[in-house]
Amino acid sequence: MANPTVSAATATFNYKVVRWFAIMTVIWGIVGMLVGVIIAAQLLWPALNFDIPWLTYGRLRPLHTNAVIFAFGGCALFATSYYCVQRTCQARLFSDGLAAFTFWGWNAVIVLAAITLPLGITSSKEYAELEWPIDILITLVWVAYAVVFFGTIARRTTPHIYVANWFFGAYILTIALLHVVNSAALPVSLTSWKSYSAYAGVQDAMVQWWYGHNAVGFFLTAGFLGMMYYFVPKQAGRPIYSYRLSVVHFWALIFTYMWAGPHHLHYTALPDWTQSLGMIFSLILLAPSWGGMINGIMTLSGAWHKLREDPILKFLIVSLSFYGMSTFEGPMMSIKTVNALSHYTDWTIGHVHSGALGWVAFISIGSIYYLLPRMFGKTEMWSTRLITAHFWIATIGVVLYIAAMWIAGVMQGLMWRATNADGTLTYAFVESVKATYPFYAIRLLGGTLFLTGMLIMAYNMVRTIAGSKAYEAPIPAVPAHA
Repeated sequence: MANPTVSAATATFNYKVVRWFAIMTVIWGIVGMLVGVIIAAQLLWPALNFDIPWLTYGRLRPLHTNAVIFAFGGCALFATSYYCVQRTCQARLFSDGLAAFTFWGWNAVIVLAAITLPLGITSSKEYAELEWPIDILITLVWVAYAVVFFGTIARRTTPHIYVANWFFGAYILTIALLHVVNSAALPVSLTSWKSYSAYAGVQDAMVQWWYGHNAVGFFLTAGFLGMMYYFVPKQAGRPIYSYRLSVVHFWALIFTYMWAGPHHLHYTALPDWTQSLGMIFSLILLAPSWGGMINGIMTLSGAWHKLREDPILKFLIVSLSFYGMSTFEGPMMSIKTVNALSHYTDWTIGHVHSGALGWVAFISIGSIYYLLPRMFGKTEMWSTRLITAHFWIATIGVVLYIAAMWIAGVMQGLMWRATNADGTLTYAFVESVKATYPFYAIRLLGGTLFLTGMLIMAYNMVRTIAGSKAYEAPIPAVPAHA
């Protein structure tokens, strides 16, 4: 006979570290998108590049990228993966101490980046100052993260590993590999902050885009697909449409993504066969990507009516729509003839933000809206109407942004390749810059709307937390079979 027993009378999930990361997701989201609005304004009004070096576009742009991807996106991934792995494994995090270290360590890395990047202290790949100690700190944090995540899976009380954890696990392992290889450097001495890159020339470019595109593929895709596979079914109140499709999606995606990096280096010194290989794998990527999108959206089968009244579900499902659009556009832009038009234009910026704002930010926002109240013993945010307002403001912002950049990019590509009958260029480069100005204004408006949505989210978060106590959910009893 089976006798139900409880392993520990007071056993609870570790929601403390999830709370910390969830709150910092919103805070870093505001910081990263504020810097994005500032640099968008600097492109429209160059006079805003003041004489202060650390406030110029060249210094703030990498700060914006790092703040949005690694601070906002990274904290969202930590929060949701720690929550998901505990809930699906019915086990507390492997080590509370290591989990706390990942929070403080990761945010220390972000603060160091926020200081060093505006100061111009960054890795040039050939020569760097102050970078390798930060790279080592990132490595230590990431190893701790892997120990906590996989240790929790190892102590699970459930018979199988839910597919969301497959995606989270793949992203954790792959980012570790990418970081170590791409950051390989030789310090001048043990007492010096200075270091030299392990790569040079075309090999450096290849390693950089092997890292760059797989950061997109695993940090910005696989990790957030882990969110999708957990939070879409939970919010919809429906099982995932096809578990078999999710497994096929997983293996096809993680195998194919590794080979797509060279499509960023079309028409460069990279060997032509390598460029073509990257293009082919990029085209193949369309199939697993759309398989995942279809799996997520079809989870709403029988529950489509919920979209009318549930703004969190709106965020989650619209994020999948943007994921589908971005993963069609990416392979299309990897085709050499298309890339000849799009390369170096604002079309690429539109594509990137279609994925970053429409997919990554929307799925993160929807997941945090689901997760945050549960960290304080509640079932919903303080105001559903504010979530609805956030959704529409953010959606309008994204559409304005990417449409402006798409149009501007195609226009730039066509102007740059236009020639007169005698073979001379029809337009000077500065004429294409002047023609782009109206679209920079629309881009600034779109970015400002998106930032406004994040501020609404922050207000809703504060009101949700106000007067609430931190909540630690008990781990459900698991039957023990004799």
